[in-house]
Amino acid sequence: MPDLRRDPVVGRWVIISTERAGRPRDFFHVEPTRPSSAGLCPFCPGQEHLTPREVLAYRPQAGEANSPGWTVRVVPNKFPALQVEGDLGRVGVGLYDRMNGLGAHEVIIETADHKDTLADLPSKRIEDVLWAYRDRVVDLKRDLRFRYILVFKNHGAPAGATLEHTHSQLIALPVIPTIVMNEIEGCRTHFQQKERCIYCDIIRQEQEDTERIVAENQEFLCIAPFAARFPFEMWILPKRHAAYFEESQKGQFELLAPNLSEALRRMDRVLSRPAYNFILHTSPLHEKTDPYYHWHIEIIPKLTQVAGFEWGTGFYINPVTPEDSAKFLREADIETR
Repeated sequence: MPDLRRDPVVGRWVIISTERAGRPRDFFHVEPTRPSSAGLCPFCPGQEHLTPREVLAYRPQAGEANSPGWTVRVVPNKFPALQVEGDLGRVGVGLYDRMNGLGAHEVIIETADHKDTLADLPSKRIEDVLWAYRDRVVDLKRDLRFRYILVFKNHGAPAGATLEHTHSQLIALPVIPTIVMNEIEGCRTHFQQKERCIYCDIIRQEQEDTERIVAENQEFLCIAPFAARFPFEMWILPKRHAAYFEESQKGQFELLAPNLSEALRRMDRVLSRPAYNFILHTSPLHEKTDPYYHWHIEIIPKLTQVAGFEWGTGFYINPVTPEDSAKFLREADIETR
């Protein structure tokens, strides 16, 4: 019989309907997304002139900006969703509200090697990508017009990527997204009732239950969430309470990188390199959410489609139990790094 589960943070309901599908091979019709050839790729070394001028780059050896020799490079998006110049221009139009499309839109090029994916990189190189996220958030946080910064990754065309060279994106927004507000409100309500962080409670319960754990180290826990919306969805949570990703310390990034690497490699092994989305959930820039919010990463393989039922109800139908997802991922045969 299908199982109805409620997400304890935002109150969202999920239907776990295992009669539809249930094993990794049921999703193998999804085409693998490993890059093949570079062609004229604007993200490859030697093609720096094809992108806007870099705002950040890590180079092992000293070198000129916008030249080869980098390992991670951040550039403004050539076709930005929002424009950084101007003011908000808030106005009311009768019942409606509008403002200028103000914001920042940047691309984090995760490696100079066109053929590598984020999962292929050694942990130290993934750590560099995390530092790039942090450095850009810290810099953009100084602009008081911005209220929220979303870091995300679309890997593979089915997940929304338009270029195959592995990259992630950052968008600074002048408003706090509704999804983020709902999540924060759920955390605040739980804290008001119990004087505890709900994500800290989730971590404690998952460590007791163990059946939804995918990977774990001293600082981070990767789980298949209890009310997973999608098959093989994963969350990565810092074990120590923290509201702001950008306030993470060096030792935490050193342990987040291998945990993220392991999660991606297990997913690639079990699902034959699927397309996926990766979203960093962190606190709004200028809100004091320290006591009750807990930053985390969500990884969502692109295996099913959101259709009429989901759009009409806000429910999701997941054909794989989180317990089975975690078991398949946990037992995957991957090399130790």
